[in-house]
Amino acid sequence: MAGLLLAAGSGSRLGRPKALVELAGERLVDRGTRTLTEGGCTPVLVVLGAVDTTVSGAVTVHNPDWPTGMGSSVRAGIDAMPDTVDALLVALADQPLVTPEAVRRLVEAYGQGARAAVATYHGNPRNPVLLGREHWSTVYSMAEQDVGARPFLRAYSHLVTAVVCDDVASPEDIDTEEDLARLTEALGGV
Repeated sequence: MAGLLLAAGSGSRLGRPKALVELAGERLVDRGTRTLTEGGCTPVLVVLGAVDTTVSGAVTVHNPDWPTGMGSSVRAGIDAMPDTVDALLVALADQPLVTPEAVRRLVEAYGQGARAAVATYHGNPRNPVLLGREHWSTVYSMAEQDVGARPFLRAYSHLVTAVVCDDVASPEDIDTEEDLARLTEALGGV
């Protein structure tokens, strides 16, 4: 199972690309890559756009259409997946409280036969999202503007396994300086 980290945006509300933002002494793009790797994903592909950077332990994919939104990053990531990959796990760089344990739970669901799965927090589906190869073309065709796999998850909910992750992770994201300050504090103020 491959990991796909979406990190292409410019962070317009934050005022800088989120991929390069440091939290607890680690760039969000590196934290996301580490989370996917420690959770059991290999290889890890990182979709970049607003900024290009080297990411240790990952293959970077440039999305020239990044200003159009997350949908183009999902498509760029799917286009770059090696033929040997049977499933991918999509995560977002701006959700630093998603943990390797949450990723492991989705990987375990895949190991138990799930071909589409989503992490849930207090009953609500969020990220990460697991997609078996047979679903990629449908997700690809539905991913547009700032929407990734959400239309697929809604339209094909009968195929999607819910994986409870609220006891080991949080989907809180960083959109503003206030969000960054709050999550920095949640991680111990480092």
